[in-house]
Amino acid sequence: MVYAKMSSDLLRGHTDTMILKLLLSGDKYGYEISKLIYTYSKEQYELKEATMYSSLKRLEKDGHILSYWGDAVQGGRRKYYKITEQGKSVYKQNKENWEQAKKIIDLLL
Repeated sequence: MVYAKMSSDLLRGHTDTMILKLLLSGDKYGYEISKLIYTYSKEQYELKEATMYSSLKRLEKDGHILSYWGDAVQGGRRKYYKITEQGKSVYKQNKENWEQAKKIIDLLL
């Protein structure tokens, strides 16, 4: 199915921004981020685990998020992610860039 592959490729380039957006509303752990993206996309996009963790690692390395271990409530401990002020600025800039690109694409297609 060419359509699904192309759609995933387009969205994958915005994984960092999607994660930053979710973290604006509060700290979250990896599986929670993955499930929210699936739910918010109305089950049309499933973020692969490897893609998500690569993005989280990159965001943390760049200072856009911080991670910490939560308490073990049920089962194992969870690693939570928190957006930084720098991450909030990056999200805002990425969102503005997306809006501008969308306008141009809408004009051209």
